[in-house]
Amino acid sequence: MKRAVTLSALACLLAVTAAAPAASGAPAPARRPTPAHGRQVSALDTVPRRGELRVCTTGDYRPFSYRDPGTGTYRGVDIDMARDLARSLDAKPRYVPTTWAGLVGDLSAGRCDIAMGGVSITLARARAVSFSEPTRTDGKTPIVRCADKDKYGTLEQIDRPGTTVIVNPGGTNEEFARAHIKHATLKVHPDNTTIFDEIIAGRADVMMTDASETRYQAKLHPELCSVHPDKPFTFSEKAYALPRGDHDFTAYVNQWVHLATHDGTYRKYENAWMGE
Repeated sequence: MKRAVTLSALACLLAVTAAAPAASGAPAPARRPTPAHGRQVSALDTVPRRGELRVCTTGDYRPFSYRDPGTGTYRGVDIDMARDLARSLDAKPRYVPTTWAGLVGDLSAGRCDIAMGGVSITLARARAVSFSEPTRTDGKTPIVRCADKDKYGTLEQIDRPGTTVIVNPGGTNEEFARAHIKHATLKVHPDNTTIFDEIIAGRADVMMTDASETRYQAKLHPELCSVHPDKPFTFSEKAYALPRGDHDFTAYVNQWVHLATHDGTYRKYENAWMGE
């Protein structure tokens, strides 16, 4: 019994000694660094290894992103920018078709590395994805038949019975229209590449979209006029959407955007499309 008590006391002493901090002046034993399990692999590393930058884009929003239905090729301001971003990463762009309603979900699900093509920053989107530095400011403004340009200058003039407001689904245009149109007829048109033909044909009177798009479409269609594009109803910014949590890739894209918007690169591409 006495031997058992002695062994028990010795075991307790050893346990206390092991748990106690090292004596003053004595160096603590070196600890090996623990591997960072579960650390996210950044697109900043995977894109160059893959040799491909996957770009989610709707392809229906000129001048930023347009997919030619005949050839399947993409063109636009942000398509030019996507090519440059891919090149900077020793990669080539691969365009992943998406919709305005599905853009955030496709990016969050990892179907692409970045979303580009006239994407507006909104707080709702920012809860699910990160955004780069803005490329330009914008805002919602009307585009109408030129004969009606003096009729639809304010929301009050637009939101009246007898007026048909047309909108493409799933994006900020529809969100804005549903928030402000209570008395006019709201018509949802599924194809953003032909929506302006509806106004020309008289099947709709007004579309409210980003001022940049109204300017571009007015150049394409002399029958249409952009209404006060320098003083839109709202303020917004366009940027590139990125996966949430990939801080290294976001920092890289931010630096790339900052340089492109200050060294004339972005302006050069925009001028080529907008003619400004």
